[in-house]
Amino acid sequence: MADFDAVLKCWGPVEADYSGFGGLVLTRLFIEHPETQELFPRFANIAQADLAGTAAINAHGAIVLEKLGQLLKARGNHSDILKPLANTHAKKHKITLKNFKLITEVLAKIMADKAGLDAAGQQALRNIMTTVTADIGAEYKVLGFDG
Repeated sequence: MADFDAVLKCWGPVEADYSGFGGLVLTRLFIEHPETQELFPRFANIAQADLAGTAAINAHGAIVLEKLGQLLKARGNHSDILKPLANTHAKKHKITLKNFKLITEVLAKIMADKAGLDAAGQQALRNIMTTVTADIGAEYKVLGFDG
């Protein structure tokens, strides 16, 4: 529970601006890991110089962070939230587990820069997301997706 507390104590600014933070996270993900931009067909042809502030990217980032907020607030009791997420990410989007790790690192950096998440909080986020990613991986196996 301490990991959840460490992250949630800095979640307020993120929750207050899911769109802004979501746009920052996806933009930075696409810049630091350009191959990930191809996983989002709607964004694949946006030049890196045009990523920041793009309304569609901000909107999708908001969806990502809202879902993450639900997972965090579930404090590990996230099966009902995770199963449909794993299903769509396996069957529709074909998102590998590696990509969850990449976005976790980007989110940790953004939260450190913009929401005051200290080094211990960043590690707590990594710990939580390691568990979440493992649980997604278990669902992927059930679905027959080699992610």
